[in-house]
Amino acid sequence: MPYLGLGLHVLVALCFAVHAVRSGQDRYWLMILFMFPLLGSVVYAFAIWLPEQRHTQHGRALVGNVRRMLDPGRELREAQDAYDTSATTDNRMRLADALLAAGRAGEALPMYRAALSGVHRDDPHLQVKLAHALLEAGDAAQARQTLDELIARRADFRSPEGHLTYARAVAALGEKAKAKEEFETLVGYSSGFQAHVRYAECLIGWGELGRARELCEQAQAKAKRLPAYARKLHKPELDQLKELAKRTQTV
Repeated sequence: MPYLGLGLHVLVALCFAVHAVRSGQDRYWLMILFMFPLLGSVVYAFAIWLPEQRHTQHGRALVGNVRRMLDPGRELREAQDAYDTSATTDNRMRLADALLAAGRAGEALPMYRAALSGVHRDDPHLQVKLAHALLEAGDAAQARQTLDELIARRADFRSPEGHLTYARAVAALGEKAKAKEEFETLVGYSSGFQAHVRYAECLIGWGELGRARELCEQAQAKAKRLPAYARKLHKPELDQLKELAKRTQTV
């Protein structure tokens, strides 16, 4: 096993060495990578490779994931600092987003409500975020009402995130038929797999194991047709779907 670990370190260093040559980096990076394969690769990744990746969509997502993994509270701290420095609407919304992502929906609610003023009073994207926070805070009825009012006011507005929140809220209120209708539509056009996860959870809760299993299999088949980087991007949801598929066999 130690030899396997050493081989992986060297392989990573070789990959970064190829990148260094192709991207025209200073030659001293080659010396660092080959003299110190593990430490050199870590330094190169953070000093050269990750900053370069920020300019691509996949790279930005990867950098964000790495940062959240290494320092999960960073965005919340920075958002709080920005808001404390200048309580602008943009900083208030950033802080609300960070609080919601950290599982502190109750604290995010007053921030979203305060942001819904002035030119942002009828902002549909903010209304969706408010509804999401309401749902996560346990107020499914108010979340649905918020979205119903948005639909009545802006029938042309489309938001997959809002649609998912709506479907979840309806399910939480016990309206099974309506929830199934919304989820079936949602998984039909969704580019990701979060809707599949939420729908499968509901189906298992309703005892509809056959449809839940079918949904998980359809999602896995869809994932196989995606490029490798896209599968990595959706790995958390795909892992959840695998676990849910197992539950359909044992529940």
